[in-house]
Amino acid sequence: MSRADRRAVAHPDSPCPCGRGLPLAECCGPLLAGRSAPTAERLMRSRYTAFVVGDAEHLLRSWHPSTRPRSIEFDPDQRWTGLEVLRTTGGGFLHTTGTVEFRAHWTAGGVAGSMREHSRFLRENGHWLYLDDRGDD
Repeated sequence: MSRADRRAVAHPDSPCPCGRGLPLAECCGPLLAGRSAPTAERLMRSRYTAFVVGDAEHLLRSWHPSTRPRSIEFDPDQRWTGLEVLRTTGGGFLHTTGTVEFRAHWTAGGVAGSMREHSRFLRENGHWLYLDDRGDD
């Protein structure tokens, strides 16, 4: 996806890529701008949106320091095309841990694919952070 395409997707009035059915400005936009996510699922959705629009800063900021990479590089040929939240555990207002299992769809070089992940999240100092992929149960 070109930079111009990413900017078009990131327009505040465009539908949020996370699939909640709200405009970006009312959904993941505030989280990309630095607001804390209220739940682990909302953080996961905002991280998916960050991959769609190429926002490495949000991805790194929302990644737990113990597992965070030094940098993130995006594949310029990969386009994220949809998100399915399959299951959540914990991750709510009164929790300190949570998991979100999801499937993210993509295309690259004319080939469609998807990835499935069971992400773990921690809430520290009132902020949800992505920890890692839990793997298969």
